[in-house]
Amino acid sequence: MTVAIPRVPTRPTPPPRAGHRQWLALAVLFLPTLLVAVDNTVLSFALPAITTALSPSATTLLWMVDAYPLVLAGLLVTMGTIGDRVGSRRLLVIGVTGFGIVSLAATFATDAAHLVAARALLGFFGAMLMPSTLALVRTLFVDRDQRRLALAIWATGFAAGAALGPLVGGALLAHFWWGSVFLVNVPVTALVVVLALFLLPESARVRRGRLDLGGVAASMAAVVPVVLAIKLVASGGSVAAIATALVVGAGAGIAFVRRARRLAAAGREPVLDLRLLSSPVLRIAMLANLTTMLALTGLLFFSAQYLQLVLGLGPMRSGMLLLPGFAATVVAGLVAAWLARRVPIRVLVPTGLATAAAGYALCVLLGASTGAAVLLVAGVLVGAGIGLTETLTNDVVLTAAPVDRAGSASAMSETAYELGAVLGTALLGGVLTAVYRGSVDAPAGPARETLGGAVDSADPTVIESARAAFALGVDVTAALGAAVLAAMALAAWMVLRRHTRPRPAAPAAPVATTERTAQSRN
Repeated sequence: MTVAIPRVPTRPTPPPRAGHRQWLALAVLFLPTLLVAVDNTVLSFALPAITTALSPSATTLLWMVDAYPLVLAGLLVTMGTIGDRVGSRRLLVIGVTGFGIVSLAATFATDAAHLVAARALLGFFGAMLMPSTLALVRTLFVDRDQRRLALAIWATGFAAGAALGPLVGGALLAHFWWGSVFLVNVPVTALVVVLALFLLPESARVRRGRLDLGGVAASMAAVVPVVLAIKLVASGGSVAAIATALVVGAGAGIAFVRRARRLAAAGREPVLDLRLLSSPVLRIAMLANLTTMLALTGLLFFSAQYLQLVLGLGPMRSGMLLLPGFAATVVAGLVAAWLARRVPIRVLVPTGLATAAAGYALCVLLGASTGAAVLLVAGVLVGAGIGLTETLTNDVVLTAAPVDRAGSASAMSETAYELGAVLGTALLGGVLTAVYRGSVDAPAGPARETLGGAVDSADPTVIESARAAFALGVDVTAALGAAVLAAMALAAWMVLRRHTRPRPAAPAAPVATTERTAQSRN
């Protein structure tokens, strides 16, 4: 008689869940995100005081604003790759330390040229922060449900920073000199460095090898001119300058791709592994990130002007009316982590984009005398849609990429954010400006160029015409934004439906069974 060995079905070992130390570490990663978001918006409040103190030329003033995002966008991919090689925690500590030192130097800049240089260096060190923090979230939170919640909390740093930037800038400049908007970074960076050394682990895997410096140069030469071209479109730059920047960027981009493929074929490692882009899910996630940032910056571009210059509300009241939209972003991001356990992302991501599109569609109803309540509701819809979408797309990016390339994947996602931010101002802001200039009934001059110039003219007839023209521009811009978001929602639904699968049902509890087979031989 032969007795078969009992077969006990086994469940796969679940990934380890994060404990208190990991959640404390997440709080450390939240601070650099908040810092970069605040630094993106707080400078605009200090520009009048900086202009008075340092007397920069118009070109230098433009570079004060643009040096930071240009360098930041150009170096994100490189810094993500470096983080994969040297360790994300090490790169984060270096970046935060440099950010604090340069902020201190910017505080006491004595001329405009030094301040431009400081802003460029802030972009250099800032590019180290975002890919590092996102890659470390992957290391800290292995369980996917916990990681989604962690990403939602991490992403609130952007919304909180965008909301806090104007408030912090206004409060500081009401009591201190212009340098205080940079000095406030110093204690925050010092705190992050100390806590990071005690609470943050190093990346799960660190790759070794020589960095492709030629690829670094090519990546910057590809990204920076394109971002510059978009900014030139937004600021009314010459057609020749815009075309030149686009041609240089496109040529460098082609050279970058060819170099990466040639190195990979030769068994060497390029600055960016193009195989990461072979995933349709990762590509659609990055496009969704770009679109949501385009929507957010476009909404902020026209809503502040609409509230203050069309409806005549004060800055503080206008800021309070925009806060519910930021709050909706935070709440929707946190809810997304809970929803993702019950509803597939192929449903949630398009739903988030469609919700943001509905908010933009509501903005079409705005007129020169429409109440602020319409814009408040629209802001909540856009914010909720962005919060729902970005939490899940960031999780998709981290999940699709190998662990040892989390920094590179995070950097590509952050580059999409930066491109979306500049496109929001250039595309949507450019359409609004064109409609305004074509509709306003005002003589040539500041009143014909901007709504602010019309209000400064103090001519009631011109102001009334300018407000009506701006409201029309908002309608057209909102319709375009709604169309872009709706198209992105459709594309996301089609791609995610095709390339994602429903989560398999949990296996039943194992039941021990004993099979006995008796064989008798006479």
